Amino acid sequence: MARTPRNAEQKTTETPLELDPKLDAKKGKATPTRAQREAERLRPLVPNDRKEAARANREKQAAERDKARIGLAAGDEKYLPVRERGPQKKFIRDYVDSRFSIGELVLPLMFVVILVSFLPSFIPAIPETFSAYALYAVWAFLLLAIIDCVIMTQLLRRRLRAKFGDKTERIGLYASIRALQFRMLRMPKAQVKIGQAID
Repeated sequence: MARTPRNAEQKTTETPLELDPKLDAKKGKATPTRAQREAERLRPLVPNDRKEAARANREKQAAERDKARIGLAAGDEKYLPVRERGPQKKFIRDYVDSRFSIGELVLPLMFVVILVSFLPSFIPAIPETFSAYALYAVWAFLLLAIIDCVIMTQLLRRRLRAKFGDKTERIGLYASIRALQFRMLRMPKAQVKIGQAID
């Protein structure tokens, strides 16, 4: 039988780690030196181009603000203030948005009354008492809006108890403020249509 040379046996038993002592036994690759690790961690404290860095920072902040604004309008919990978060608050918003509230017309009506109050000054044929009557109409309309909010709050409280049990949050002020806002100005934006059923 032919005998295997002793040198050949030694060559076949040598491992990559023995061939290169710098190799890491666990990873099978060269262990980085201290200088290499420090070079990888090294970051310039002051950027070379400050104007470019400032511009990039402004663009990043603007993108984050746009993302937060879109998320807030869409009702994303991640971007909502603490007072707006939670399943009960979402149900309240959907319930208010699913119905027509008299309070939605308060701000447009007040704007119209302000314009009308100046008419007697430009049109002599309109009596001075016309502005007073318009103001009385606004107060009457505001009273109707308050009554509507009270009725809505009572109905909403029943719905919340049926859905979430007795542990319900205070809803009167939160629901009423949203009901008195013009629909297009509400934040978060309305996610349901008027008349849509709310589960």
